[in-house]
Amino acid sequence: MSDPATAPAAPWRPRVTVACVVVRGERYLMVEEEIDGRLVYNQPAGHLDDGESLLQAAVRETLEETGWTIEPEHFLGVHQWRSTEHGEGVVRFSFSARALSHDAQRPLDRGIRRALWLTRGEIAGLGERLRSPMVLLSIDAWLGGRRLPLEALSSLLAERPRP
Repeated sequence: MSDPATAPAAPWRPRVTVACVVVRGERYLMVEEEIDGRLVYNQPAGHLDDGESLLQAAVRETLEETGWTIEPEHFLGVHQWRSTEHGEGVVRFSFSARALSHDAQRPLDRGIRRALWLTRGEIAGLGERLRSPMVLLSIDAWLGGRRLPLEALSSLLAERPRP
């Protein structure tokens, strides 16, 4: 039996998440969600599931959290952060996307109260109620003209059908 004191440490593994900046005129698609008993605001976002590409995760999370079907258009960048909620490292891949259609009857993910469209000023005014600083970072990247091609990311996974 090996000695736990001399066993190599497991490699650090951050939480990998995706998020979408979905723009309609001057408004951005946001979700109001309950986390640990408090209401917070975020873009449609969530964890990458095993076996799915980053783009598939972005489309799935947006649909599950808002009822909106989207088409990713650009890659906005990667943000690294240590969550104040759970203390773990997060690596977030942010995209911009175009809203295609909305299913108002679709049940939203557990904890999601509603989806809403807010201006950048309204979002900034939420202050501490934003789930993370990455919300404004990704909106500001989009407003600043960042539009990286989706081809900057590649996946060697087999394509899975969209939800």
